[in-house]
Amino acid sequence: MRGDERAQGTMFATVVLEDRIPASHPLRDLRRLADPILRDLLPTFSALYSGTGRPSIPPEQLLRALLLEVLYSIRSERQLVEQLEYNLLYRWFVGLALEASA
Repeated sequence: MRGDERAQGTMFATVVLEDRIPASHPLRDLRRLADPILRDLLPTFSALYSGTGRPSIPPEQLLRALLLEVLYSIRSERQLVEQLEYNLLYRWFVGLALEASA
């Protein structure tokens, strides 16, 4: 079963993660380019997944995470997962909610 992307949460109920990322950061431009492409692929992704079973990690998040791995020369998927646990920039880019890290 294909997992759905959830809207990002807020930090301490007053600070939005979106506000923590500098407006001029290059990943903002990359995300603006990648999001429409991934949105266009939604029907294709949905057709590949079963309607039953446990929800998966959304493929959009996996592809964004792989982009980070390549762009920042992260040597392994294990290190990528570690980075996603505490790096707010990476969490924002991939689309992970803050609550998911606990």
